[in-house]
Amino acid sequence: MAQGSPQSGVGRIIAGRYELVDQVGSGGMGQVWLAHDRRLDCHVALKEIRFRSAPGTGEEHDSRVARARAEARHAAVLRGHPHVVTVHDVLEHEGLPWIVMEYVAGAEDLRDWLARRGPLAPAECARVGLAVLDALTAGHERGIMHRDVKPANILLAPDRTGVPGSRVVLTDYGISVQPDSAETRWTLTSILVGTAGYLAPERATGGPPTAAADLFSLGCTLYFGVEGFGPFDRDTDLAAVTAVVLEEPPPPRRAGALRPVIEALLAKDPARRISAEDTAAALARIITPEPHPRTQVDGGSQPPWAGLVTADGTPADLSAPERTPPGQGSFGPAQDQDLAAPGTYTPTALGTPSPYAPPAHTPTPGQGYGPPWYGGPPAPASGPSGRRRRKRPVLLQGLAALFLALCLATGGVWYAMANRSVTPYGSTVGLSEPLRKGDCVRGDPPPAEVAGVPPLTLDPSCGELVPDGQVMALFRASSFEEATSRGAARCAELTERTAGKLAWHVRSMAVVPTREGFDAAGGEVACLLVGRHGPVYGPLGELRPYGMTFQDATQIQRGDCLGHVDGDARASTHYELVACDKEHTVRVVQITHLGAAPSGQDADRAADARCAKDARPEEYGYSSETHWSHGLRSTGLWKKKYYLVVCGIERLDWKRMRGRE
Repeated sequence: MAQGSPQSGVGRIIAGRYELVDQVGSGGMGQVWLAHDRRLDCHVALKEIRFRSAPGTGEEHDSRVARARAEARHAAVLRGHPHVVTVHDVLEHEGLPWIVMEYVAGAEDLRDWLARRGPLAPAECARVGLAVLDALTAGHERGIMHRDVKPANILLAPDRTGVPGSRVVLTDYGISVQPDSAETRWTLTSILVGTAGYLAPERATGGPPTAAADLFSLGCTLYFGVEGFGPFDRDTDLAAVTAVVLEEPPPPRRAGALRPVIEALLAKDPARRISAEDTAAALARIITPEPHPRTQVDGGSQPPWAGLVTADGTPADLSAPERTPPGQGSFGPAQDQDLAAPGTYTPTALGTPSPYAPPAHTPTPGQGYGPPWYGGPPAPASGPSGRRRRKRPVLLQGLAALFLALCLATGGVWYAMANRSVTPYGSTVGLSEPLRKGDCVRGDPPPAEVAGVPPLTLDPSCGELVPDGQVMALFRASSFEEATSRGAARCAELTERTAGKLAWHVRSMAVVPTREGFDAAGGEVACLLVGRHGPVYGPLGELRPYGMTFQDATQIQRGDCLGHVDGDARASTHYELVACDKEHTVRVVQITHLGAAPSGQDADRAADARCAKDARPEEYGYSSETHWSHGLRSTGLWKKKYYLVVCGIERLDWKRMRGRE
């Protein structure tokens, strides 16, 4: 324990609210604790910022407090990102700063993960790298550089389905910085900020923090992921920094397809380093390889019949059968159709020449067109009499044509029946057509009562029938095996951002096609969000249309802007969803919970009081002199023993707002 620091341990209460349960990590800036939030009855992570000397006044104290606030501020900018740990609050307790964060259950950092299981396969390392890159890019777009990307700051945790390591989270924005911001820099220019062995060369020699420097650190981390050690690991920090600047990393031996990406990220010159966009594309190709290109026919090769001539002496062109001109065929208008591969059956539209029929005869002026199987006018007979005769009986040709037509018709019926009988997701799910993004479904039994995928039916109204879930995304797999192995984890990633904004608990559910129905589903896994404790009561997330009226607070999500249905904020208690760049009366900033209302107190007033404590206007950039935090309480839809309360900022004078005032 640091000298002079206050007593710290399991059972200690921080700020009268958070009870320390267990220490889950430690680092150069402090310790991380699992804590129980007594107010919300849930687990959170608390980061305790430690001091080398007794806390109090002085440069180090101010620096540590400012760093904690900066970390919370920078991470809050990325709030809701699926690959960034959410920061809820920053507070001071007994002279020390504490950061209240999301608790990522079952998480291990990448360093410990490899120590227990060994190095990652290239494709798995690419998946981790792509998630971290996504988080970094989100910060870079807002001018925030991480400056300490390393294995210890990357967490691997189970996803919503419990698959270990499926969720990838970037942590510790404690030394992050916005280079163009006016905020005070709390790191001295003479101190090297970052981790030796993972610093970019330009940073090690005193250059400014840049997005390219974070990419170099990502390259070192990917190298560690596949090799089990860093490219510049040395016995001392000084030797590691020297190696970063002066030495080339040893070629990775286990990187496989990831090796070119790692080498491009570890370029010493930041101007020659691979960009984030190109890195993302390269990593994605490793995770999901591109299909093999179609075989191209060599145009220089000649068929065996090359050089043959027709009856009139002109060279024959048999590279592709000629088609009957539109409107002239014997069965009706002709339609163009590409030739199928040999050995495959392609249903032919009525009136379209079969791809296997002999080429139609091209008549000379004045001649008419005959049926597709008719070879044109009979050729002149060779003989002194000059009489003309047919090469084959017309009756046999007609019978052959009739037989061919019957075969095509029978084959078409068989093809249609066979495809109609294939359900994309099997008989258990029971849907006859593949799901599409935005589809609402109901389950029997409801998904909240089972662990897997129950029998589903579509809810076209997406509200009137009270749907159990909605398709938020589609994951296209390259094979049935990939759909079954990665579908659940990928769906959890694609729906996590929306799930984090919702007012109540949902879970990701992957509807994976069967092997027989894989093609019928277009190779796509349908990613649903379904309620954990009941229905979802209408469309979710970004699929909600502007103008929709909310029936209950459970339908509202963080970041929503609301308007009163009748336009009068003082007379209406019904809200509709509006665009935040339009005029609105409420901006949702927080979601909390409320137990039974105190004796003699109205539940709605208790909701307002809860939001006054949990979502003060000043915390979101509003003045308490002009704005207040209004609590919208759930009613009959919430099955828990407490109310769900949505906290929204409103003006005290009831006037409408536009944007972030």
